[in-house]
Amino acid sequence: MRVNAKDLLIEARRGGYAVGAFNTVNMETTHGILLAAREAHSPVIVQITEKTMEYGGGRGILRLVENLADCYYPDVPVAIHLDHGKSFEIVQHAVDIGFTSVMYDGSRKKFEDNLEATKKVVEYCHERGVSVQAELGNVPYMGEVDILNDSDWDRYMTDPQHAKVFIETTQADTLAVAIGNAHGFTRERSEADYERLENISQSISVPLVLHGASDWEDGKVLEAIQRGVSCLNVDTNIRIAFMHAIAQMCQSEHSISYDIREVLSKARDAVQKEVARKMELFGSVGRSTQK
Repeated sequence: MRVNAKDLLIEARRGGYAVGAFNTVNMETTHGILLAAREAHSPVIVQITEKTMEYGGGRGILRLVENLADCYYPDVPVAIHLDHGKSFEIVQHAVDIGFTSVMYDGSRKKFEDNLEATKKVVEYCHERGVSVQAELGNVPYMGEVDILNDSDWDRYMTDPQHAKVFIETTQADTLAVAIGNAHGFTRERSEADYERLENISQSISVPLVLHGASDWEDGKVLEAIQRGVSCLNVDTNIRIAFMHAIAQMCQSEHSISYDIREVLSKARDAVQKEVARKMELFGSVGRSTQK
């Protein structure tokens, strides 16, 4: 059943666990994510980026995910979310075609500009019943910054006092934070700033989201959840699992198949396995069956 991401994360915050937000690009990835959620009895967020909307068509990929969720996984609480909308226009388009949850990423703007732009997005979305995730601080991408030591991270991380003003002014529903985490293969801070994370969590009442969580494992995940994170985003690990499965089939001439369905089903299964592993780490297993 389709639900709103905001509701899933409020429940996760109350329950002391995190919901996984997993990026999809096609049918196989979506099936893998939803199969894992069904078997784990876990709520889940399926995310679609701007680039994926350009690749598959915004309506095309959205309807694909909606149809799979409705027709084949009606027992899975699934929210469909726009990941990293970087302009008012792309968020507006996403809302107009049917997204019920969006992220507006103004994190590369100055604080005041990010605040005003986010406020405009929230006003537009809330009038239409759509929840908004904002980002404050800077979660870097590969090649975007050259961070040499931990002291360099201070200017990229979320300021707890700014977070309080930001949420009070914009009324965003959830907040993506920067505590030394990074997207993709970008080198992260040697240790996440958990004290900063806890201060942010105590200063605002909305659920917190951690981007770049593919490589966050075991103790780091538990620490993040205990300090206030209610959602962890996973994209890179899904890509790796998908592509490794295909590569393994192509390594030996005895395993080469020219049946595209056979090849992609292996990739789907690899995604399912990785998503299931993450759900176990995040503590969301069994949560969709709890009242």
